[in-house]
Amino acid sequence: MAIHDFTAQRLFVDHPLAAGARIVCTPEQASYLRGVLRLGSGDEILIFNGRDGEWRARLEEAGKRGAALEAVALVRPQSGGPDLHYIFAPLKRARLDYMVQKATEMGASRLVPVITRHTVAERVNLERMRANAIEAAEQCGILRLPDVAEPIKLPHLIERWDASRTLIFCDEGAEQANPVSALTALSPGPLAVLIGPEGGFSPDERAMIRALPQATAISLGPRIMRADTAAVAALAIVNAVLGDWR
Repeated sequence: MAIHDFTAQRLFVDHPLAAGARIVCTPEQASYLRGVLRLGSGDEILIFNGRDGEWRARLEEAGKRGAALEAVALVRPQSGGPDLHYIFAPLKRARLDYMVQKATEMGASRLVPVITRHTVAERVNLERMRANAIEAAEQCGILRLPDVAEPIKLPHLIERWDASRTLIFCDEGAEQANPVSALTALSPGPLAVLIGPEGGFSPDERAMIRALPQATAISLGPRIMRADTAAVAALAIVNAVLGDWR
């Protein structure tokens, strides 16, 4: 049996949710509900906020162009996911959009843009990243949204590394050719996956990462992947071996 009704319309709302809660829609949400979905007063839609589960909500009229929603009943309690940070060198716009969406679908709990020597796009639109994460969650029935962190330079990231979190970084020079074997040797716990820029890490960056006691290098096979493809591959392997796919 499917765990999610893919025919149901879902909407993210940045508002606390409980029985009877009334949410005043933004102009964009009101336009979407009334103009795109063609919902009228009394019609229902599923809503979520990333914290309080998924709720069935009823649409109310709120003026000529506005709209409001009333939370009627809890449909699904809030679900968690792996404590999995996804750390990546920013990409150009369209590919970054794709990568953020896929990382959200793969269950990343935090998205961290990291600036490396070969990073191509150093300017990151955090609001656009969050919007892409919300869109992926709305479409895929996901209840948890990843946090979106401010960009950080790689040396600062390493200097401030949390000793309790394992860092898994994708490196074509990894000694172990089989990524599953490399991951099986690790203990479950807080995780982070690091994907470098299109030009790869510089030699001193690789040395810096490898010097971190919590770091483990994994290979993604004999073919060179684009960074957005590598993201999907790496997160899938990590979830299968150490995450919530087990």
